[in-house]
Amino acid sequence: MTFYVENWPYFDPAVDFERLESQRYALLFDSNCPGSPQNRYSYICWDPVEIIESKNGLVSITNSEQVSSFTANPFDILRHRIELYGMDKAYDPDLPPFQGGAAGCFGYDLGRQLEELPATAIDDLDMPDMMVGIYDQLIAYDHELKKAWLIIHAKNRREFDRRKFMLMSMTGELESYDPANLTWYSDKNEEDYQDDIQIVIDEIYAGEVFQVNLSRRLQAEIPSGFSSFGHYQYLRDINPAPFSAYMNFGDIRIASASPEQFLHVEDGIITTRPIKGTMPSSKDPLELYNSEKDRAENLMIVDLMRNDISKVSDYLSVRVPKLFDIETYEGIHHMVSTIQGLLRPGKTSVDLLKACFPGGSVTGAPKIRAMEIIEDLEPYRRGPYCGSLGMIGYDGYMNTSITIRTLIYRNDAVYLQTGGGIVADSVPEKELEETLDKADAILRSFDARPWRKYA
Repeated sequence: MTFYVENWPYFDPAVDFERLESQRYALLFDSNCPGSPQNRYSYICWDPVEIIESKNGLVSITNSEQVSSFTANPFDILRHRIELYGMDKAYDPDLPPFQGGAAGCFGYDLGRQLEELPATAIDDLDMPDMMVGIYDQLIAYDHELKKAWLIIHAKNRREFDRRKFMLMSMTGELESYDPANLTWYSDKNEEDYQDDIQIVIDEIYAGEVFQVNLSRRLQAEIPSGFSSFGHYQYLRDINPAPFSAYMNFGDIRIASASPEQFLHVEDGIITTRPIKGTMPSSKDPLELYNSEKDRAENLMIVDLMRNDISKVSDYLSVRVPKLFDIETYEGIHHMVSTIQGLLRPGKTSVDLLKACFPGGSVTGAPKIRAMEIIEDLEPYRRGPYCGSLGMIGYDGYMNTSITIRTLIYRNDAVYLQTGGGIVADSVPEKELEETLDKADAILRSFDARPWRKYA
């Protein structure tokens, strides 16, 4: 297998993706937040050589030769398949860092393959816990250099030319988006959600837990002919985010405007940037920076992530170079800290993902007890929400986001989940308002706001 690279016209990745968005397992990683340090690279991946899906520990592998299913830990299978396909793959340090490998969605409920958890929440969406492709062709964009490249791992030049021709032959149209005027319904009305917050506070005072990330799910029916990708193109314009993404998994579509990096690995250096602390951008960011409640919430997750990273890091390499930074996105301030470490020899990026999954910023601390409380209070399984979207290169490069500010399209409906970290001095009314602030831009993108009315 040979590594072929050609210059590609530098353009808006979302426009380039129009020719591919109807294909199952076509993925757009769309860094779309000018001024953010995480905004440099975007990628389009399509036509994977293999698809790996997992549900409740049953792993399915589909490639051109066969379809096989078996019971196994999906993280271990993923590591094996990346290593298998990555043998003797070339790498060019002058190109964007992801040059082929695994990419896709890691749902929150993959955590059930790592820990013994109760199973009381209803799995109404019945989605795979893992939806990942192995990709040996992609378009990579460098927004700093304003360059793009077509990268294909092919047997020979003739195969490269054939696959390039197939890509160039594909056509797509700008999918129009008309305001959908949706009516949103919640799995918890505001009173019940505040009651659940108080239950968490009581658990904290009882010594059961220090923090729990509690959420509620909104859903709406979508009209016939509604274009989820057309809406995504509109959403990214009004709510730019460094970890925007659009993914086509057939009858499941994911459109994300996530601001939060989960795990990044490059040259063995691990970085995670948990967000804890949120405030409308109309307020003074110093108010967030000086908030004792938000600092306490952030610090708990910093400690949790330090512990998770240390499971696969060199001894004494874990450090916190930035604590309580304030970052501002569309309509909102966030408190962000940065934790780093060095990957231990013999450990891979998949091992790191396994050690840290799901992210502490969207579970709570201690993690397992927090997840048990979440399972007890949230009526439906989270699916992709609070899991991760991202890529793991053949060479070990990894970049993943936390799946928040994310729309899930399934069964003629769209779902949006929103929540926040509950600590001892949380005030239920204020925590409720924070969930509304987080959902505001995405709900406005549908040009309809009747979602506080419940069925």
